[in-house]
Amino acid sequence: MIDLHTHSRASDGTDTPRQVMEAAAAAGLATVALTDHDTTSGWADAAASVASTGVALVRGTEISTRATVPGGGLSVHLLAYLHDPAHPALLTELARTRDDRVTRARRMAELLAEDFPLTWDDVVAQTHDGATVGRPHLADALVAAGVAADRDEAFATMLHPGARYYVPHYAPDTADAVRAVLAAGGVPVMAHPRAGKRGRVVTEETIAELADAGLAGLEVDHRDHEDADRRRLAVLAADLGLLATGSSDYHGTGKLNRIGENVTDPDVLSEIERRGRLEVLRP
Repeated sequence: MIDLHTHSRASDGTDTPRQVMEAAAAAGLATVALTDHDTTSGWADAAASVASTGVALVRGTEISTRATVPGGGLSVHLLAYLHDPAHPALLTELARTRDDRVTRARRMAELLAEDFPLTWDDVVAQTHDGATVGRPHLADALVAAGVAADRDEAFATMLHPGARYYVPHYAPDTADAVRAVLAAGGVPVMAHPRAGKRGRVVTEETIAELADAGLAGLEVDHRDHEDADRRRLAVLAADLGLLATGSSDYHGTGKLNRIGENVTDPDVLSEIERRGRLEVLRP
């Protein structure tokens, strides 16, 4: 079994990279991708766990991007697989995004503090060293303060894009990010394109435009997709010549998603590896 979308403490998961690998082994996975938000800082620890866990590692990143659509910008998450982590253009964009996430989180904490017992130190206390700070850490601080029952409640209320406490952060244009991943030798796949519970979703026309820009695949099987969405995405991927992946979007105890609950066909992984600059790390 192959799960191509997981997160560790390097971004907003609750497991260390080693624990992600151990969870993958316990779930019977043969291969797992570590795809922390806008960072590759967890790669080394995960790679060091390949031999002991017996699980192969696909090194990746989930990149926050913004697509220009009628009515304004739309958040799109792009999974980049097997890219050069030192490629200058991509490295610059990821660093800019991470820096702006901190500025954004500080401002959201200030707004939340106007109505709730929350400080920036409370948010920092929920963020592990070197992690990409984000809304999940604000959510954890709200839970710790007794303001929200869990992350899901915090995201559905105070941290929702429609809430007065919400502040956007910088993200590169999606098509530009696709081209940057390709330039870095990576394979760009759109994450959860029909996750409507998170807000507006991209249109099929936008996906077709991104395919023209070099998008390699769509994450078809995902917890946030209804059965009808999965069927339609599979057809769309076939029509556009895109790879179709499946994955868990595992965050440890940070989300209900269970590692290995959706998986990717081995032939698809083989094609991703064929196109990528890096190799899959195998035991």
